Amino acid sequence: MIEYVTIVLIGLLGGIAVGIQSPIAGAMAQRIGGTASSFIVHVSGAILSGALLFLRGGERIREWHTLPWYMLLAGVWGLILYLTINVTMPRLGATMVVVLITVGQLFVGMVIDHWGWFGVPLTPISLTRVLGGLVLLIGVFLIAR
Repeated sequence: MIEYVTIVLIGLLGGIAVGIQSPIAGAMAQRIGGTASSFIVHVSGAILSGALLFLRGGERIREWHTLPWYMLLAGVWGLILYLTINVTMPRLGATMVVVLITVGQLFVGMVIDHWGWFGVPLTPISLTRVLGGLVLLIGVFLIAR
């Protein structure tokens, strides 16, 4: 149980990180442009990742060439996320942007789970999950009003 709670808290930390990064990204993009701010964010992330990788003894970085091609393009999705934040944040505000990101993540997550893509455990779409998605969409509508 403690392990599960720890994992949930780590997941919430990821959500907090998106919630904090989104308004910072939007503000930075307004000042220096979306692509320039994306470059700064990704370079600073690469530097920190490199430092952590060094501290962790390189993990298994030498095996990078064994990864499927689509895994090597994962950074593209981060860039898309960042650039969409730059467009939506100044127009919709932090709350709506985070809500839309969350809704997008949940719906694509349900599809990925349903088909077991990318090696995740197979979890079919159920009526309960569909109802949860509909409740989420109602929440988006209420937040947007």
